[in-house]
Amino acid sequence: MGRIKFAMVCAANQNRSMEAHALLKEHGFEVGSFGINGHVKLPGPTQHQPNVYNFGTPYEVIYRDLRSKDEAFYEQKGLLQMLQRNMSIKLAPQRWQDNQEQFDVVIVFEERLMDNLLEDFNSKAQSSLRPLLVINIDVQDSHEEAAKVAPQALKLCTMLEEREWQENVDGIMADFEREHGRRLLYTICFY
Repeated sequence: MGRIKFAMVCAANQNRSMEAHALLKEHGFEVGSFGINGHVKLPGPTQHQPNVYNFGTPYEVIYRDLRSKDEAFYEQKGLLQMLQRNMSIKLAPQRWQDNQEQFDVVIVFEERLMDNLLEDFNSKAQSSLRPLLVINIDVQDSHEEAAKVAPQALKLCTMLEEREWQENVDGIMADFEREHGRRLLYTICFY
């Protein structure tokens, strides 16, 4: 079957998707990562004062902005470290809805985001009938949980690539769930 092209999708802060992206890239996978909301939203000084950026704003610009606002605070929150990691992977956050690439497998890290992705995907005309496997691994959006789920995403991607996912998807999902104790939602769509 050859190499599979993977996409990681999370909300708007690029934490979970970028953690998995970094690990898959390190292991030689072809991978992209995307947010699915309207803007990149990072925690601010209060819950009602987030830092909001447009998709496409370079990570370095976001990093410098947060450092200028309160370096100690954002360092303590882990945001500066996250942005440094992100800068080493790609230039800027990308939005799923603006993406023109075709992937084989998309892993989403929150059920409601899977619904959003499927709604966007299904609103477009089918052209090639190329299959797209969409999987949700529900995980809380925190640095700790992102670090825990990234190796699991790597394992799942390895299983999908090694075991001809189009022929064995149900068995792969069942094996993964048994091994990791995580319930997966998945569906197949067509480009």
